[in-house]
Amino acid sequence: MSIPEPLQVLTTIRDFVRWGSSEFLRNELSFGHGFVNALDEARYLVLHSLSLPYDWPDEYFDTVLTLAERKQVIDILQLRVDSRQPAAYLTRESWFCGLRFYVDERVLVPRSPIAELISGHFEPWVDSHRVTRILDLCTGSGCIAIAAKYQFPDAEVCASDISSAALEVAAVNLEQHELSECIKLYESDLFDSIPLQEFDVIVSNPPYVDAEDMALLSAEFKCEPELGLRAGEDGLLLVDRILARAGEYLSAHGVLFIEVGNSQPALEQKYDFLPMTWIDFEYGGSGVCCIQAQDLKRQQAAITALAS
Repeated sequence: MSIPEPLQVLTTIRDFVRWGSSEFLRNELSFGHGFVNALDEARYLVLHSLSLPYDWPDEYFDTVLTLAERKQVIDILQLRVDSRQPAAYLTRESWFCGLRFYVDERVLVPRSPIAELISGHFEPWVDSHRVTRILDLCTGSGCIAIAAKYQFPDAEVCASDISSAALEVAAVNLEQHELSECIKLYESDLFDSIPLQEFDVIVSNPPYVDAEDMALLSAEFKCEPELGLRAGEDGLLLVDRILARAGEYLSAHGVLFIEVGNSQPALEQKYDFLPMTWIDFEYGGSGVCCIQAQDLKRQQAAITALAS
């Protein structure tokens, strides 16, 4: 049997990273699930297929691969092109706050700038020394809750999601991080099945993609569960409900952190009476605001009227 041309002429790690990048660009793949360009994603997939870490030293990129290794690398790069699945679904792993998480098609691929907030203990918007209870609403893979537990080891951390399938993935990650006994999972439609209690921080990355953006999603984003993306005409279908009840679940000094992405203008316009602080991120990302409990409670009637 003849050997395909790429296996004949491509020999080194560097060769395959270059070839994979070219194939990704030639086939107009889209990125945004952990990597922002073809080169970085090709590098990750090549190294992963060789059981090598992403920070593998560049001086080893000119090492020659065996024929079996070359075939293995070609296969995963070609699968990325043919399936249009995000790389994380092919490798069953993603990274958030420097931590590795298991992911599959039951959950969104972690990519929120909220990671930067967690790493900074949510300061200066909260006094981290007063944070004893945290709720991750719409947890998906559980990455936000787990990262928060690492940063606040003495705090009680809870996480919820409406999707039982997503909670299965979250449970896998809790087990892998040895936190199964430390983080409480709720299957709940937002606050509906969470017993009334007070949290010092509620953090949420809910579905927030509006109808216009849903229609423009690339094939890669369409591989993700629609339940975790679609949020009605203006992108605020879930956000409205969160704002309407968050005040009940926040302590007097509590803060709500919520990500709304491209729906930021819609949120600002609809709730122009509600004080919001939009966060500037050092490492990129936008569309995340924080709202103080006292402001949510003060404007409860107006918020409820808009959300109903």
